[in-house]
Amino acid sequence: MQSAVVKRSIVIAGHKTSVSLEDGFWRGLKEIGQGRNISLSSLVAEIDGRRLDGNLSSAIRLFVLGHYRAQMGQNPPLAQTSQDGRRSQFVDGHR
Repeated sequence: MQSAVVKRSIVIAGHKTSVSLEDGFWRGLKEIGQGRNISLSSLVAEIDGRRLDGNLSSAIRLFVLGHYRAQMGQNPPLAQTSQDGRRSQFVDGHR
């Protein structure tokens, strides 16, 4: 099973940036935003504000994965770890 990588422009805090994600991750991200009644830009800005290291595309993938893992009852949800080993807030917003 192969999913095409789709590059989209998104505005975060007034700045336009490009994000490349597989179509399935874009769909998941949109579903999460709709479920929270927030725009895609707002959700991506939230994810961007939480990441410690790495690129935005990776942070989004981890966020989407963590969200669906939490829904399946797989605890604890994924946490994002910086390169120096510090753990940030769980990427799906749960502690």
